[in-house]
Amino acid sequence: MIKNITVLGAGTMGHGIAEFFAMNGYPVNIYEPYEPMRKSCKDTVKGELDFLAENGLITKADVEASLDRITMYEDMAAAVKDTDYVIEALKEDLALKQGIFADLEKMTKADCVCASNTSSLALNKMLEKVSKEKQGKCMVCHWYNPPHLMPLVELSYFGNMDEATFNEVRELYKKAGKQTCKVKKDVPGLVANRIQQGVAREAFSLMEQGIADPEDVETALKFGPAFRYATTGQLEVADMGGLDIWCTVGDNLLSVMDNRTEANPILRQKVEEGKLGMKSGEGFFKYPPEQAQEMKNAFQKKLIIQLKASKNYID
Repeated sequence: MIKNITVLGAGTMGHGIAEFFAMNGYPVNIYEPYEPMRKSCKDTVKGELDFLAENGLITKADVEASLDRITMYEDMAAAVKDTDYVIEALKEDLALKQGIFADLEKMTKADCVCASNTSSLALNKMLEKVSKEKQGKCMVCHWYNPPHLMPLVELSYFGNMDEATFNEVRELYKKAGKQTCKVKKDVPGLVANRIQQGVAREAFSLMEQGIADPEDVETALKFGPAFRYATTGQLEVADMGGLDIWCTVGDNLLSVMDNRTEANPILRQKVEEGKLGMKSGEGFFKYPPEQAQEMKNAFQKKLIIQLKASKNYID
């Protein structure tokens, strides 16, 4: 049974993963080699926990209890020494992750499960320096951002791991309140990101062709397909509508929809102009510095409302 957890990296995903496990009663070690980030991590987590308490997702008492369950480390060996499950959320660099997994084999217990949060790097490539025996305890566990709010975690089941170990990890996530997707083949993007990119490709294309402005594309998505997707998957939507109709519409539409195999020019232009979204103050929409935190809070409040509502219909 997995009781002790270590997260490698205190960045956007790492601190959020640790925060979520701590919120749900697990002692969590965080290894962070960069001193400024290591020193600011708990303040970042506290700010997010306070926000959750203000919005009724947790209590004020939960804030301090969660923070008490998190221990920061500057030494990786010490952080993972007695852990049952370790997940790395470091830079998406293959050589870095190969070295991390090789080090983890030496530093962790034989039965410790070692995971990566990646959705873009192949598991077998990351494990090239790991023994066959230890590979049976390694997997991808891909979280969605922000990790302390989004319910989904994708779990790899690529043939290197026995079913009992996989079920142990899945049970960990289930007990902590996550919804898991079992991914049976090692493909770039796994499942959710590939679906998301399909939607994004057509959304960007509609703007590129001048068919609709950004505000109207958002309205069509939020109050059309995404309104159903909040509670219902695509396959159930198709069943409810009739597969014969979906087949006919597919024949009529797919041949005239965007099928390019690279990023849309309208997206690339934004990047070249330095319009990267909230992080730069402008993307498809504007985010004035004095309003940025308020706008981020509003975004997360919507996720909190959906998370609360989802408890009525998810497992």
